[in-house]
Amino acid sequence: MRTHAKRWLFLVHRWVGIVACAFFAMWFVSGMVMMYVGYPKLTESERLAHLPPLDAAAPVLPPLQALRVAGIGEPVRELRLAQASGGRAVYLATPLAPTVAAPGMSTARGAGIVVVIDALTGERLPAVDAPRALATAATYAGPGVGLRYEGTIDEDAFTHSRGLDAHRPLHRVQLADADATLLYISGQTGEVVRDAPRAERLWNYVGTWIHWLYPLRGTVFDGYWAAIVDGLSILGIAAAVTGTVVGLLRWRFRQPYRSGARSPYQGRAMRWHHVAGLLFALTTITWIFSGLMSMNPWKIFDSGAPPLRTEGLQGGALSWSAEDATPQALLAAAGPGVRELRWMRILGRTTALAQGVQGRPALLDTADAAPRTLDAEMVRAAASQLLRAPVARIDRLDAHDLYYYSREAHTMTGGTDRPLPALRVVFADTHATWVHVDPLTGGVLGRTDSHRRTSRWLFAMLHSWDWLPLLDRRPAWDVVLLVLSLGGTALSLTGVVIGWRRLGTKLRSIRSPGAQWAENEATPAAPAVARR
Repeated sequence: MRTHAKRWLFLVHRWVGIVACAFFAMWFVSGMVMMYVGYPKLTESERLAHLPPLDAAAPVLPPLQALRVAGIGEPVRELRLAQASGGRAVYLATPLAPTVAAPGMSTARGAGIVVVIDALTGERLPAVDAPRALATAATYAGPGVGLRYEGTIDEDAFTHSRGLDAHRPLHRVQLADADATLLYISGQTGEVVRDAPRAERLWNYVGTWIHWLYPLRGTVFDGYWAAIVDGLSILGIAAAVTGTVVGLLRWRFRQPYRSGARSPYQGRAMRWHHVAGLLFALTTITWIFSGLMSMNPWKIFDSGAPPLRTEGLQGGALSWSAEDATPQALLAAAGPGVRELRWMRILGRTTALAQGVQGRPALLDTADAAPRTLDAEMVRAAASQLLRAPVARIDRLDAHDLYYYSREAHTMTGGTDRPLPALRVVFADTHATWVHVDPLTGGVLGRTDSHRRTSRWLFAMLHSWDWLPLLDRRPAWDVVLLVLSLGGTALSLTGVVIGWRRLGTKLRSIRSPGAQWAENEATPAAPAVARR
């Protein structure tokens, strides 16, 4: 390599690395925290566990009557009954094609409209106020737990998730429980939508909050947050790649330097930086690159695939008759412990799903409250119509695999139900679409295509090592990731030390114009002290 090109290589690595290593160190340390403490979220199991069981003797109105009293005339896509808002039983109705938000309807920032109805009277409930938020929190916390109302926020350090947009503004209620849990209550439906125990909040300041540069959110930089993360990742890749080339050029694989060492650098920090760079350069580059991929830069993983045609699985909008089984009859048939009743249209029939704290929901026919089992061939036939494309095959999954698997709830991709068995419908369309369907409920569990599967490898696999042979053999997964992360941390921190010394020397030379630039251990471009 020519001397001029080498010099530019060293200069790029030196000055880009001074900035990048500080972020590398932050990302490695916070990444290790994120292995065990994730960003606050309310999982489905947590939500159900804190809902009181529905009382089969409570005088709640039948769905048809409640909707009529509330003035809901348009078709309804889904209806839920739970003691989830303000400490009372409510219906939460999602109209099929809402147009104008009437009083008592909660608009969801472009995500549709949800109507909250008092299940005892049919009255539409207005937007959530402080007393209703406190009543929801009291129900969630249980008896004897003190509450402190902390007002409303649009977004704070623990509510950056776009999934909460439909519920803003959010009411904050601090619980006086053993975990000092902070609850976030939907300003639209009155439901608890996030819980954040104190330990989780504190660890997040050195975990996810700093890892994803969330300090920039909610500031003047908010609109540039994604671009800043992308830009820093690209700079980091440049620093790591040029550093790898420099490290290989400076390492004597055959004949050592006059000092007997393979590395030319005599200073301890520089020597350890050189060695750590050679050992952990590949994983460092991989993690920075996969972190960039997590941002879906330039929308490279957006395939533009058409939406699924769920009409076949649903068979129309929800409908009821005056002769249908009452909620009381459905709860009696399902047995004790039901936390939520959910009415859905499945294969052309309105069906109630009775969900307890754990396990799969029980399916009940709304006509007579009898248990319902879906016909397997009907589910397959309806699932094959989800796209206007031929079906290559339909697989039954009885075990998780590389594309359909569960992660622990605290992880970024965890907390989502991945029940078994499941059906995988493989379409022969231009996007190579796969759709996972629940054969028990006929619900769509998720879809993926060639773009998203590429993202799965470039992000989930390379960044989180979502590889089942390793995930299923913990603590092997922990040991591998911790060793590599500690190596990356050593590489980054030595780079921070070298950069700090370099900047100090440079500033001193500026203050003293007559001083000579001192080439020392922090100078990767001039290791003459150890040359043969």
